[in-house]
Amino acid sequence: MISLPIDAVLPALREALSQRHEAVLEAPPGAGKTTRVPLALLNEPWLAGQRILMLEPRRLAARAAAERLASELGEAVGETVGYRIRLDSKVGPRTRIEVVTEGILTRRLQEDPALDGVGLLIFDEFHERSLDADLALALSLNGRELLRDEPPLKILLMSATLEGQRLSALLDDAPIISSEGRMFPVQMRWGRPFQAGEFVEPRVVDCVLQALADETGSLLVFLPGQAEIRRVHQSLQEAVGERAEILLCPLHGELDLTAQRAAIEAPPAGKRKVVLATNIAETSLTIDGVRVVIDAGLARVPRFDPGSGMTRLDTQRISRASATQRAGRAGRLEPGVCYRLWSEAQHDQLAAYGSAEILQADLAGLALQLSRWGVAPAQLCWLDLPPAAAYAQAQDLLMRLGALQPEQLLTLTSHGQAMAQLPAHPRIAHLLLRGQDLGLSAMACDVAALLGERDIVRGGGADLHTRLSLLSGETRGARGSQGGVQRARQLARQYRSYLRGKPGNAVTDPEHSRWLGALLALAYPDRVAQQRRAGGAEYRLANGRAALFGEADALMKQPWLVIADLGSRQGQREERIYLAAEFDPALFEGVLAEQVRTVDQLEWDERENVLRAERQRKVGELVLSREPLTGLDDDARARALLELVKRKGLELLSWTPELRQWQARVALLRALDLSGSGQSEWPDLSDAALLASLPDWLQPYLGKVTRLSHFAQLDLSSILRNLLPWPLPQRLDEWAPTHLHVPSGSNIRLDYSEHQPVLAVRLQELFGLAETPRIAQGRQQVLLHLLSPARRPVQVTQDLANFWRSTYAEVKKDLKGRYPKHYWPDDPLIAEATARAKPRK
Repeated sequence: MISLPIDAVLPALREALSQRHEAVLEAPPGAGKTTRVPLALLNEPWLAGQRILMLEPRRLAARAAAERLASELGEAVGETVGYRIRLDSKVGPRTRIEVVTEGILTRRLQEDPALDGVGLLIFDEFHERSLDADLALALSLNGRELLRDEPPLKILLMSATLEGQRLSALLDDAPIISSEGRMFPVQMRWGRPFQAGEFVEPRVVDCVLQALADETGSLLVFLPGQAEIRRVHQSLQEAVGERAEILLCPLHGELDLTAQRAAIEAPPAGKRKVVLATNIAETSLTIDGVRVVIDAGLARVPRFDPGSGMTRLDTQRISRASATQRAGRAGRLEPGVCYRLWSEAQHDQLAAYGSAEILQADLAGLALQLSRWGVAPAQLCWLDLPPAAAYAQAQDLLMRLGALQPEQLLTLTSHGQAMAQLPAHPRIAHLLLRGQDLGLSAMACDVAALLGERDIVRGGGADLHTRLSLLSGETRGARGSQGGVQRARQLARQYRSYLRGKPGNAVTDPEHSRWLGALLALAYPDRVAQQRRAGGAEYRLANGRAALFGEADALMKQPWLVIADLGSRQGQREERIYLAAEFDPALFEGVLAEQVRTVDQLEWDERENVLRAERQRKVGELVLSREPLTGLDDDARARALLELVKRKGLELLSWTPELRQWQARVALLRALDLSGSGQSEWPDLSDAALLASLPDWLQPYLGKVTRLSHFAQLDLSSILRNLLPWPLPQRLDEWAPTHLHVPSGSNIRLDYSEHQPVLAVRLQELFGLAETPRIAQGRQQVLLHLLSPARRPVQVTQDLANFWRSTYAEVKKDLKGRYPKHYWPDDPLIAEATARAKPRK
């Protein structure tokens, strides 16, 4: 057996797991942790014949890991080592090491929280921080604590780049074992900075051709997604198609097994491979023969947008940790070369690590599983707690899908229990179960399979009907689409195996085309869409958003759609429609009646500025029908008026400058808290507080308001002044006066609109005043704006004594030159103040 770097730390790992039930293993790519660790621990005494479950984040990696482990034992997969992934499994009665994907472990934990018969859980590549891995770890820790004593369930977290101390703390200060790994030197070759809007494919193709000419060995090229792989593959076929020694091998999770193996295995003698891969090749897989890496520095990452309730794929820069892992692929077997298609300066600006998926993902599936488990997120141990806002939005979706008991968000309905048992997103699970109930199981399974896979049609319009025809065999797909069609058919068969019940309320015309739209509306009630104008490209969705077709499409003839796939791609400002089906709104009278709500809507007609009262039947934000409401009670009308004020703001009311000054005076005394009690006796009359308490102070005065103009007729000054209880009005005039008496005899208005009250006064009117005036029982200095005779500012100060002492002489020279007829004494402290040019004689 060939020696691997991980072998040096295996004794320490065995010792750690014999003493503790948790451990953290840090090992760089190529150290051999995936291949060696399960086999090294298989016969440990504490395992006592129990099984090892090893989690891999991707199906391709899980299958490849099982095959390598089995080959180390000289066995076929399915004997000592097996795997379970979606659509495929190979395990046998003697299997003791199972390599599984994370969603499979979650379902297994739900059925058997104690994981009886399992002695060790290994989380491989945990640094990828997938949502399923975080959930599986949280559930396994909780299940172990509640249900597992002897024999113990041990947990091992393995990763290439891991925040070991954070994980150790999560696992009760578990020991950290580190392997140095082994990597040959990798020479870095930097590119020029990317320009905004520049396409990556031409530069990748040029770099591949250059590397083929300059270097030996096979190439591994990292690209963000399948579209880029397809375009680069096509360009390279045209450039090197005549060279039989070069094999072009795409590698991503949607390829069939034969194509994946062709990319992973060593090339035949005399051949060179160019593997075009997504970040699937970053850590989990060993690709034989590679000594040159070309890295575009990009990855396609799913991000959930709470505003739209949709997940979209964003192309973004990778982290420095990912770049290091990718480069390491070039130095596994011999000294290698890594071409980075960005500059060294740009590299320093990359984030150190990627973000955990749980912080930016759609949490509907997680919320469903936690409700099935019977816990709130705070009751489990997480490396990163699920964000509260995204989790609440996920629960709201589950409520609309009928999965949660009203007012009991930790309790699933019977429908929710059935949804949680299906290996599908809650939207898809709901579609399958309701489709079965309607006698539409076959179509529901086909639709679910199409939505669960990448689009099997490239080009040819957005209509989902064309995909169904392709799936059924009625039409033939374009060359290269057969792999996707076969996977979708296999997934549809798997869904059919889950739906064994009988229809509860079967429709009479299951072959009618309108049922496709009905099924989509079950999965995506928020994406039912109505055309803005007949024949137009733009639609308004039930969630209030807008979406449009980027180019002419046959579906634009339809006034109603359900949109299954939409989003904004790079360089696009609007949401584009990529997959949809026509919709019959008459379905809202029947099978989709639960999506309709009746609301009494009181709102202002912005054109006529009058209150409109209607009873509306709505689906989300879309109005199906409306009828006038008569005989409104005063409370309902008042609530509508208050909502109008909230929406338009307090400026709708009759504010005057004097009233704004009064509001600011109250705010000043509230902030000073002259009572010293820590809780001011002065009420909060800020705009924010007034908007929050509209029903308390404004509602009693709305009886005669029927038009927008009537708001201006309200005596707002009296309404607000009544909010000051006695004796505060008297104290307000005393402690925060509107005017100050100055030495000239004038009463000067104070301006309270700034943070500090401002007294703007001609400098000559303050002669003889030694100190800055104060208000609020001496607690608040005013800010003096000293003015020239023409009332232009010459100085701003809150230290009048210092002004007279240090600055007045210079100011006097300037003013005396500009206003020679005015009185400018040498000593302002003994001079007579005047509001005239000179004092009276």
